[in-house]
Amino acid sequence: MSKRPIGIDLFSGAGGLSLGFEQAGFDVRAAVEIDPIHAAVHKFNFPNCAVLARSVVGLSAVEIREAANLAPEEKVHVVFGGPPCQGFSMIGHRVFDDPRNRLVLEFVRLVADLDADYFVFENVKGLTVGRHKGFLQELVAAFQKVGYRVELPWQVLDAANYGVPQHRERLILFGARKGLDLPSYPLPVCRPADSLDSSNLPVGPTVADAIGDLPDADGFTELSDGDSVRTTSYGKLSAYASEMRASDPASWRFGIPRVWDAQLLTSSWRTEHTPISRQRFAQTAPGTTEPISRFYKLDAEGLSNTLRAGTDGARGAFTSPRPIHFEKDRCVTVREMARLHGFPDWFRLHWTKWHGARQIGNAVPPPLGRAIAGQVVKAMQHVPDPVRDAISLGDPSLLFVQMSAAAQKFGVDAPSMRRDRKSGAKKRSQAETEAARLQSFTFPSE
Repeated sequence: MSKRPIGIDLFSGAGGLSLGFEQAGFDVRAAVEIDPIHAAVHKFNFPNCAVLARSVVGLSAVEIREAANLAPEEKVHVVFGGPPCQGFSMIGHRVFDDPRNRLVLEFVRLVADLDADYFVFENVKGLTVGRHKGFLQELVAAFQKVGYRVELPWQVLDAANYGVPQHRERLILFGARKGLDLPSYPLPVCRPADSLDSSNLPVGPTVADAIGDLPDADGFTELSDGDSVRTTSYGKLSAYASEMRASDPASWRFGIPRVWDAQLLTSSWRTEHTPISRQRFAQTAPGTTEPISRFYKLDAEGLSNTLRAGTDGARGAFTSPRPIHFEKDRCVTVREMARLHGFPDWFRLHWTKWHGARQIGNAVPPPLGRAIAGQVVKAMQHVPDPVRDAISLGDPSLLFVQMSAAAQKFGVDAPSMRRDRKSGAKKRSQAETEAARLQSFTFPSE
């Protein structure tokens, strides 16, 4: 039985919030994610967490508890997640009447059915603007109806104020079962490097702090046909990079240490740019947008622009552009994106650039998640202890899962993935259409 408070992650993606909550001292026992690519990567990085690769619609609290192998007396302390919210254009109608917002009500239902002490709801800043506020008012009322108080007024938090070298704003709602202390919003721990703020807070990490030590992917021929290479050619580590490299025990915070290969540079598949594109990238001033591609060029002493996911296969498989490196005439790699987002180097992503970048763009930056989770820990009056015993990461085949029937078997043959690596968006879209017809599956806890 876990001595750590238990958390459940709904709409988990690859696990940005899961990692933040783990680092704050929670035992994340189950995650629900309908996208099998995200679900498989989550299972690789959190091998002791049950992952249900299915929709929350029709999913019961009993099924979640059984998958997580929770004993009858074990309490779910917090449920967290960010359900998709799309139905905001129905002028004159209750936004909860829009069927596209059903997933939000499913979130409310599962929080109540799991009898969680606390919940954390995260979503886009846009919900706080204009008529969308009506959605939030209805959401608060829905939680109150099932026995929860909500910390008001709600707040939008910028990850750059919590140690992330990227501006990324997220709406956060804290809730507590009536009779329990509500968490308060976390205070900033740093001021962004590009801020004019003159407070006494320390300056947060810069782009150079985040990725300046990483070996240049263009220097490895192996990265023309794969996402990883063995190397020790890292540069000088900033304090931020040192934590991303898990250079000392404190880097794990209150999370569970992983056994990992620190000499394996991952998620670094090269992007082949034309000479003309490289020339344009080189001529673009840092902190500005290249006029033809519309790619943003990073400023070494500034912060990254918000990294986005693009769209899934059902909507054309469009990948949002990765920014241009601050000193290389190329776009950043997926690993460099991960650093800019606060994912440590041991955290693996899907081996393709498209899925790997999509997983980052969909995720809450782990340091922001940790700051949020820390407030729940504080409200619980729980004092977490560091974990000393390391665990192994999951089955590597999970990193090669395709959006196809192979996903049900928890992996595919890596050589066949190499043969298909240039199949393009059209084939990916067809595969995702096929995946929509699959039965759901569960990666059980170990």
